[in-house]
Amino acid sequence: MDGAERRRLLGRLSVSLSAARKKARATGAARGRWLADVFASIAPRLPIRDLATLQEHHYGLSGDALADDLIRTAGKATMAVGAIGGALAAAEFAAPPLLLSAPAQLVAETLVVAAIEVKLIAELHEVYGVHVPGTGTQRAMAFTTAWSRQRGVDPLSPASVQMALGAAAKAALRKRLMRTLGRHLTTLGPFLTGAVAGGALNRAATRKLAHVVRDDLRRQRGLDAAD
Repeated sequence: MDGAERRRLLGRLSVSLSAARKKARATGAARGRWLADVFASIAPRLPIRDLATLQEHHYGLSGDALADDLIRTAGKATMAVGAIGGALAAAEFAAPPLLLSAPAQLVAETLVVAAIEVKLIAELHEVYGVHVPGTGTQRAMAFTTAWSRQRGVDPLSPASVQMALGAAAKAALRKRLMRTLGRHLTTLGPFLTGAVAGGALNRAATRKLAHVVRDDLRRQRGLDAAD
């Protein structure tokens, strides 16, 4: 997908979210409740590829090599989201007013980055053969909770899936989404500084998260995380 198409889709999402926030009357949005509810509705719809499909899409790679490729691809994707958001913000500084409001843009970036990272976490579990039990929705929320807590899912813990559906998990999701939203404030820098900073911070955060989760999964499989 080229940059123009990415910008168009991010713009459409921003407009839709702006309208949804008005309907929600935003008291919950300010505390992250609305944002968490929106993402909770998105997570079960994320297309998670199984191991065979991942290998087909990544030149037959497996194990750490496949994980490295997934992490590299996800990092590029979140970097692109940050760069596009920064470019839109730069345009706002140069020629206000535009259709997109900055808050709606930031919410859109936050949701897209969270979706990319949750999908990455789920597919890393496939790569390392760590099966998370439950229905599609339960598994999606388990991976979302893993994203919120910045760690892998432990399927041997009976509380893992139950925890993913509880109040504590929802609170952790709100907190993580608001932190991600705060990071995207860098895209409001003038001219292209926001694009550069937003892209770099997104990529670094995605890579850091991925390596922590991968180490968790390697330990669960009895592999040496330092290898």
